[in-house]
Amino acid sequence: MMPRRLPSLSALRAFEAAARHLSAKRAAEELSVTPTAISHQIRQLEESLGVALFVRRPRQLVLTTQGQSLLTVLSDSFDAIAETVTKLRRPPARQAVTLSTTPAVASRWLLPWVCLLRDAHPQIDLSIQVSHQAVALDGVVADMAIRYGEGPWPGLVAEKLFDNVFVPVCSPVLKLREPAELVRHTLLHFSSPAPLDWAAWQRQVQVSGLDVSAGLMFSDETHGITAALDGQGIALMSRHLIEEELRQGRLVQPFGPEVKAAPFQLVYPPERLEEPAIAAVREWIIGLLDPQARESGCRAIVERQS
Repeated sequence: MMPRRLPSLSALRAFEAAARHLSAKRAAEELSVTPTAISHQIRQLEESLGVALFVRRPRQLVLTTQGQSLLTVLSDSFDAIAETVTKLRRPPARQAVTLSTTPAVASRWLLPWVCLLRDAHPQIDLSIQVSHQAVALDGVVADMAIRYGEGPWPGLVAEKLFDNVFVPVCSPVLKLREPAELVRHTLLHFSSPAPLDWAAWQRQVQVSGLDVSAGLMFSDETHGITAALDGQGIALMSRHLIEEELRQGRLVQPFGPEVKAAPFQLVYPPERLEEPAIAAVREWIIGLLDPQARESGCRAIVERQS
């Protein structure tokens, strides 16, 4: 392969900066050299190429046609080099990721399995921010989020995690068997924005004499789940978030109907997926959709530590 016949790279860099700013002084400030050094580098480049790259006017530089052509090529090339170097540069020893989600998703679905993420990626510091509101995914407030809804969220990727199927649940000690018995029991509500509430459920069932505005009101779903486990009343909950309690029989679904609401989705800016920490957190969240995989992963960690 024939060796490349290139001018001095420092001269090319000096020209590119001066051409972008149309100023030798501002190019010198950017490259931490003197304006004289910039002018000298450009003169040498012009002599080696045999063309004028600038028309020099008092306190002003104007690109020639040849200068504009060279600037276009150099700008693209330097941008490509900078992007590649950024990707190759070793990431910091510790990497922080902030994940925003609702309190119930955080406590019922994510926190029991954080050990899997920490085991696979001990260098990642995960911060879980709980909020019922959609926060900015700008890398300052949060990096990614689990939200319920259909979107769209402009500028963001949304990956469906699971359907939000709401069911009436209660402690087995209440011995509820049919919807008509609801009028003798306390309805549990939560005041934060919810995909479904008792009023929407009642429109499908039409239980006679049921006051869907009465009962106990809580600030979020986790309080309602605790009250239901304690036998304080009956809650309308996303089945996915209480699957463990249903499996253990600590909560029961005495009757239907099951009402489908908007799904939970993983949301993030698409360009952030190129970052190893963001990709790792996404992989962890997607992996939680497989109950067998998360259970076996947890057992493996316990066995290694014992």
